[in-house]
Parts: sequence; structure tokens; C-alpha cells
Amino acid sequence: MAARSALWRNRDFNVFWLGQTLSVLGGSISLLALPLLVLDATGSIVQMGLITVIAGVTGIGTGLFAGYVVDRTDRRRLMIACDLVRAVLLGAVPFLWSAGPRMWVLYVLTALVTALNTLFDVAYVTAVPNLVRPEDLTAANGRLMGTFAVGTLFGPVAAGFIAAGVGPDWALGVDGATFLVSAAGLRWVTFGRAEPAAGPGEESGKLREVFLVGLRFLWTHAVLRPLTVLLTLLTFLTMGATDLLIYRVGEDLHQDAATLGAVMAVSGVGVVAAALAAGALRRTFGFGACWLGSVAMIGAAVAGTGLSRSVVVIALLAAVFMFGMTLGGVCSMTLRQEVTPDHLLGRVTSAFWTVHNASGPVGAAVLTVLADRYGVPPVSVAGGVFCLLVVGAGLLTPLRGSRIAGPAARGPVAGSPARDGIGEHPRP
Repeated sequence: MAARSALWRNRDFNVFWLGQTLSVLGGSISLLALPLLVLDATGSIVQMGLITVIAGVTGIGTGLFAGYVVDRTDRRRLMIACDLVRAVLLGAVPFLWSAGPRMWVLYVLTALVTALNTLFDVAYVTAVPNLVRPEDLTAANGRLMGTFAVGTLFGPVAAGFIAAGVGPDWALGVDGATFLVSAAGLRWVTFGRAEPAAGPGEESGKLREVFLVGLRFLWTHAVLRPLTVLLTLLTFLTMGATDLLIYRVGEDLHQDAATLGAVMAVSGVGVVAAALAAGALRRTFGFGACWLGSVAMIGAAVAGTGLSRSVVVIALLAAVFMFGMTLGGVCSMTLRQEVTPDHLLGRVTSAFWTVHNASGPVGAAVLTVLADRYGVPPVSVAGGVFCLLVVGAGLLTPLRGSRIAGPAARGPVAGSPARDGIGEHPRP
């Protein structure tokens, strides 16, 4: 209760939180609007998969240097610049699309917006520890994840109605407008760290600092190492899972955009529940049990989505899927913030995302091509089995007994490149 009260008195965090609330709502609109725009133009799940692949590859490429940029620049100004450019790009979509569907526009848009998203998201993660006290960090992440939950609940509903009324291109334009609000909010926020700082013994001019420092930190940490490897395997499945869900409901079951929006909105219930429960679950069961349990839930939901022909059941399974994704995301994000020193947090986050997202574009391409050839049901069942194998592998690593939780996790790690203390983005 005291932590909640302290957060409500934290002006900078509250302004940051309110600005991101609307931005996340817009992002949830695009999550449905972009695949709908592709389906309207092509009717192809392979084309949907290609958009996902472009996003994944661009994210990986940007991730190679995003952490270095974030750790070496003014994070607030970087986030504002990303917001403004994204507002222009997405706001232009309805006008470009009015001349007729052009898939190349979506390819270019996806690549540019993804690069900006990656830069912004890495800065977002590093910003939170500089806005709140260490003892308020879990509560702050919980509230930010709750914001994501609200966006996941209402964004798809709004996207469905906007797409049904004036088209999915205008839904993307609405997302662009929300970035203007985010940029305006950030103008009023002061981060705790005034200037980028180099860590002990670092030389800013060496190219190896761009990526390898963060990767080395991950590899030398007893829990982050297996987490990164297993999440890389899991991302092979999860990056394309939304495409499978949208195609299953929209094409296999012949439902309209409004129904798709309702299904995606129900999935937000899982995000809300996980955001509320993540702190208590982590304190009670520890990091390892929570993360491995989240993977098991994801697998069950993916398999069930392919087996069921009931829209109601699929919507409930989507909520289970998002509960697992959210719980795992909150746990992994908070862990990295707790054990990584501030001057490395951007590079460690960037390396973490880049490595585990590397399998995503391949997985999305494989899943959508297989679904196009064999149908969504067998691909979904195979995905569920794959998740169970990831859980089994995790039980053979230090994750099994990991109970890292809260500020007590801070302290030196043997072999870590940073001996002066060790300390995900609420949008998983």
C-alpha cells in the first residue's frame, strides 16, 4: 500500500504513465488493423506472415545498436523523436491507401515503424528505474502492464469498429495520433539520470560496446543465460501466433472484423489478470516457477485455438495466452531491471531482445507457410507440444529453482563484467 501511495505522489512517473496509456491503446489498434489491412488487400496468411517477418528482421537489426544509442543519448529526447516520426508515418497511411492498395507501402511502413519501436522500447525499459525508487519498481511495472492490459482490452474493439466503419487504414491513422499525445507527455517528464554515463573501464568509441557488452552480461548471469536461450526457442512460436489466431477466426471461421476485435479484446482480460497478479505470484512462487508456468499456459492456449471451432472458446484461450505472455514479460523485465546496472541496462535489454527475437521471423514464416499448406489446427497443436518441450528443458536449468524477487536480488554476480552491483518492457 505504501508503494502504491508513493507512486501516486510521483509526478514524473504519473505523467509518463498517462501518456503511455493512450499510446499503448493506439498500438493495440494497430495490432489488429495492420493484419486486417493485409487480409483486405490480399486475403493471404502468407502475406500476413511476411509483414511479421519484416517486423522481426528489422527489430533484430535495430537491436544490434539500439542499446548503445539509448545508453549514449538523452533518453527522453530520443523517445520524443521516435514518437513524432511514428505519428507522421502512421498518419500518412490513410492518404496513401486512398490511391489504392499498395503492399510495398506496408512493407516500408512496417520496417520504419519497427525500427522506431525498438529504439523507443529499449529507452522505455531503461526509463522506469530512473523514474521510481527501487522499492517501487515492481509496483510501477505492474501499473504499466495494467496500462497495456487496458489497451489490449479496448484497442482491438476500437480497431474492429473503425475497420468495419471506415477501413483499417484509418485505424492505423488513429494510432499515429496517439503518438503525438505520448510525445507531449514526455516533454513534461524529468528522468532521474540527467546525462548518459559510461560504466567503469568503458571506452565509448569501440564498436564492440554496441552489442557485445550486453551479450556478455547476459551470458555470465546464471539465470539470464538460460532464460535468453529458452525465450529464443519460445519466440519461434509466439511471434506468428497472432497471425494464426486472426486467420483462424477471420478466414477459417468466417467472422467479421468486429468479431475479431471482440476476440482480441477478451484476450486483454488475461493481460489485466496477469498484471494484477504478477507481483504476488512472483513473491509466492519465485521467478522460475512463474516463467515456466507462463510457457505452459501459452502452449495450452495455442494448441486449443487450433482444435476449437467455437469463437467463445478461442476468445477464452486467447485470454490464457495473453496471461502467460504478460506474466512471463513482467517477470523477465523486472529481473533485468533489478540485476543490471543502469549504465548497461540499455545494452543488456537490447541484446536480450535481439537474441531471443532472432528466431521470431523464421518462426513466423514457417508457421504461416505451414498453416497455408496444412491448415491452422495441426500447426497449432504442434506449437503446443513445442512449448511443453521448452518447459521440460527449463526444468533442467537453474530456472527451476530460481526464486529471485525484488531488491534482494541486487548484488554481484560471479563472472559479471560489472562488479559494482547488478542490478521488459511492460509491453511484452
